[in-house]
Amino acid sequence: MRVYLTIIDETEEAQKALRFAANRAAATGGSVHILALVQPQNFNAFGGVQATIEREARDRAEAIATGAAGALMDEEGRMPTIAVKVGEGQAVIRDYLAEHPEVAALVLGSADTGTPGPLVAHFSASAGKMSCPLYIMPGGITKEEIDRLSV
Repeated sequence: MRVYLTIIDETEEAQKALRFAANRAAATGGSVHILALVQPQNFNAFGGVQATIEREARDRAEAIATGAAGALMDEEGRMPTIAVKVGEGQAVIRDYLAEHPEVAALVLGSADTGTPGPLVAHFSASAGKMSCPLYIMPGGITKEEIDRLSV
């Protein structure tokens, strides 16, 4: 079974990557894995305050991933696998790919303007060393274009 891994956050480009991954999974009889990233806190506060901030960040990431999964379930009729991981994005994704050899492709979304984003920049620069293909959805692509290209 082909598994399409996508990284979810609140950006429009993440939604475009998720749409492409879901369409490809449906077309190939595969599935989608949604990974939400929680950045580690880079400060030391009183233990209780820092723990609260970290818990809130994790709760927010879980809510975003669950919302995306629910929308995918409504639209496609399939529930994706959801994971929420704490750590630096590139390292977390590399570890996830190593732990899940069934992943057939990493699907990322590029920003419409400016730099493509840190994950796109990193993984496109090291695509030759990846264990799976990398798909990058252009920021300016429409839903209709995604649907046409992903079947």
